[in-house]
Amino acid sequence: MGCCGFARKLEEYARELPVVEVQQTFYQPPQVRTAERWRRRVPDGFVFTLKAWQLVTHPPTSPTYRRLSRPVPASQLDRYGFFAPTEEVHEAWARTLEVARALRAAVVVFQCPASFTPTPAHVENLRRFFRRAPRDGLQLAWEPRGPWPEGLVRQLCQDLDLIHCTDPLAAPSVYGRVRYYRLHGRGGYRYRYTEEDLRQLRGRCTAPAYVLFNNVSMWEDALRFRDLLRREG
Repeated sequence: MGCCGFARKLEEYARELPVVEVQQTFYQPPQVRTAERWRRRVPDGFVFTLKAWQLVTHPPTSPTYRRLSRPVPASQLDRYGFFAPTEEVHEAWARTLEVARALRAAVVVFQCPASFTPTPAHVENLRRFFRRAPRDGLQLAWEPRGPWPEGLVRQLCQDLDLIHCTDPLAAPSVYGRVRYYRLHGRGGYRYRYTEEDLRQLRGRCTAPAYVLFNNVSMWEDALRFRDLLRREG
């Protein structure tokens, strides 16, 4: 278990929790040498996961594009996001993959916006991207948002060898040899998980699982979940 983001200085974080999901790679991937430095600062058994760069998953209309180091040229707005079959998207994946290699990461998460709906064009983009994208032994997790039918999600994950990433207290994961859970807060980011929530979460971990908290009290909630697991075995 761990947090979506560095909730403390890295060395302190790694003393308490075994996994972190790097968020910077979604907004603007760091330099490879920065990722290599992060890897050297933690024990060998510490696990990094990370989010794929938003240029792969999100269109330029997303407000998160404001955090890019360079704006997307107006003439190229249709060449980014939604797994588009463009060189720009595949270059963005190559940049993400460089950082993942440097971190010796275990999983890359593709978090999609709610506007990435299950249209035929989007499904085809998704299939084409994951069939072509190099993986270098990484596990890939897909977090769809919006009205994706459960059967379609299961079939796509099975066909493309993806982990279905969910918030397990909101929706079940329907495919994956391991589970990848992201806890966004019941009703919003400011939610603090109760002891009963954490027990329910433990009950959802019927297979090996990455459990990453992504709420305002994520550090405290991750530690409480760690302690619950230690007490109950």
